[in-house]
Amino acid sequence: MDLTVVAYVVYLVVSISLTVWVARTLSRNGRVFLADVLHGNEKLAEAVNHLLVVGFYLVNLGFVALYLSGDDDIADTRGIFEALSTKLGVVLLVLGVMHLGNVWVLNKIRRRGVMEREQLPPVPPQGWTAPPVAGA
Repeated sequence: MDLTVVAYVVYLVVSISLTVWVARTLSRNGRVFLADVLHGNEKLAEAVNHLLVVGFYLVNLGFVALYLSGDDDIADTRGIFEALSTKLGVVLLVLGVMHLGNVWVLNKIRRRGVMEREQLPPVPPQGWTAPPVAGA
């Protein structure tokens, strides 16, 4: 069997496995954060969580597929490790950037919600007081 094909198979198995593991981990642990961002609306948090996971899969698996082809033929075992380390390293960086991007956007949404809650008075105004008259 051609060593380039072996490298492709290993790359696909590891990349897809990493993508699935990261997506499941982020989905499971992000539910609480999303519920807080969305003011306790559990159904909406679950829907947004699912949409984020689908988008995560589409972007990352699309990248894995596009990054599959290599320029050089692999001649020996050392070449397999070098090609895999480069490809898997880039895939891991893309997964990390995607994660940080999701967290950044959700944190922005959360901060906006916190700011809106802080602008509301704790109790509604109960009356009006005239300003003091100067010189009185």
